[in-house]
Amino acid sequence: MSSASFDDHAPVQENKLVKPAPQLDQVTPKVVAPPEQPVATRRKKPMKLILAGLGVGAIAASGFGYNWWQYASTHQSTDNATVTGNIHSIGSRVSGTVDQVLVDDNQDVKAGQPLIRLDDRDFQIKLQQAQADLAAAQQKANTAQVNVALSGQNATASNTKAQGGIGTAQAAIAQAQAQVAEAQAGVPRAQADLAQTNANLAKAQADYNRFNQLFSSGAVSRRELDTARQAYEVARAQRDSASEGVRQAQAKVAQAEQGVATAQAGLESSQGELQQAQAQNVQTQVSQSDYQTAQAAINQSQVALKNAKQQLAYVTITAPVSGRVGRKNVQTGQQVQAGTPLLAIVDDQYWVTANFKETQLEKMHPGQKVEIKLDSFPHHEFTGRIESVSPASGAQFALLPPDNATGNFTKVVQRIPVKVVFDRESIRGFESAVTPGMSAEVTVDLNS
Repeated sequence: MSSASFDDHAPVQENKLVKPAPQLDQVTPKVVAPPEQPVATRRKKPMKLILAGLGVGAIAASGFGYNWWQYASTHQSTDNATVTGNIHSIGSRVSGTVDQVLVDDNQDVKAGQPLIRLDDRDFQIKLQQAQADLAAAQQKANTAQVNVALSGQNATASNTKAQGGIGTAQAAIAQAQAQVAEAQAGVPRAQADLAQTNANLAKAQADYNRFNQLFSSGAVSRRELDTARQAYEVARAQRDSASEGVRQAQAKVAQAEQGVATAQAGLESSQGELQQAQAQNVQTQVSQSDYQTAQAAINQSQVALKNAKQQLAYVTITAPVSGRVGRKNVQTGQQVQAGTPLLAIVDDQYWVTANFKETQLEKMHPGQKVEIKLDSFPHHEFTGRIESVSPASGAQFALLPPDNATGNFTKVVQRIPVKVVFDRESIRGFESAVTPGMSAEVTVDLNS
C-alpha cells in the first residue's frame, strides 16, 4: 500500500473513528501551550523584586552600619550605673527619753527643721544648778575684792616708809662706793711712783758701785764718788717715800670699803623694815588669792552654764541639710543613747556613679557631656557631665582587694567608677522623684 493511498484514506478514518479530535485541539491550547508562557513570566518578576529588595536592604544596612560606627566611635555607654546621693545619719548628741517625733518616713524637711525632741526636764534642772553656782561664785568674788581694797590701804603707808629708808641707804652706799673708787684710783698712781723710784734707786746704786770701783783704781776723784753716793741715798729716800704712799693709798681704800660696808648695813636694816612692812601685806595677799580663786570659780561656773545651755539645746534634734527622711527607727518614749542613729536624711544632691570598663576610659575626661536614662523614667532623658574619675577600680576599695600575685591568674576587665553630675535644668521637676539606688544607663559624648 502506497503513502498516497494512506493519505487519502486518512481523512475517512479520521471522520469515522477519531471524531473527537477537534475537541482535543480545543483543549490543548488551554491546558498545554498557554500555561507555559505565563509560568516563565511569573518566575522572572519575583527574581527582580528579590534582587531589588536585597539592594535596598544592603544600602539601608550599610547606611545604618556607617551611622552606628560613627556614633560608636564618638560615644561610650554603660548600664552598670546607679544614682548616688548623700545619706546623713541623724543621731542624738545626748542621752535621754524621746518626747516627740516630729517627722515621718519619706517626708521632705528643710535644713534646721526640728525632727525629734527629747524630754528636757533633767536638762532644765542642770541649767538652774549651773546658774546658781555662777551667782554664788560672783558673790564670793565681790567679797574678796572688798577685802583686797581694805588691806591694801593699810599696807601702803608702811611700804612707803620702808621704801624711803631703803632709798636713803642706797644713796649712802652709792657715796661710799664712789669713795672706794677714788681711793682705788690712787693706788695705781702710788704703785707707779714706787716702781719709778725703785728703778731710780737701782740706777743710782749701779752708778755708785761703778764709781767706787773706779775710785779704787784711781780713775775718778773722791768728789765724784761722793756725788754718786749722795745720788744713791736720795734715790733710796724717794723709794721709801713712794712705798709709804702706796701704803697710805691702800689704807684709804680699806677705809672707803669700810664705809661701803657701813652703808650696806644701813640698807639691810632698811630692807628689814621693808620686810616688816610687807608682813602687813599678808592679809592683802590672802584676799587677793581668795579673789583669784573666786574668779576661777566664776570662769568654771560660766563654762558649766554654757555646757548646760548647750546640752539643753541638744534635746531638740534638727535637720543638718534639706532632704527627705528615710530609715526612721525611733518612737516616742524610747530611751536613746548619745550617738545612736535615729533616722537618716537623703539630701537633694544627686549624681550617677557609672562603672565603665577600663577599655572605655581612653578618651574620657571631666567636663564631657553625658546622656542619662533612668529605668524609673524611661520617657525622660536627663543630661549631665563627667565631674571626676575614680583614682582606683571598685575592686580596690573592696574589703578584700584582689591579689594577683597568687599562682592562678585570670585577667578580668576592671570597671572604674566615674562620677556624673546632673544638669540642674534637666532634673528640674524630678528632684523629689530621683532617689539614690535607681538604675541608670549613661552615654558619654567623647567629642564634647
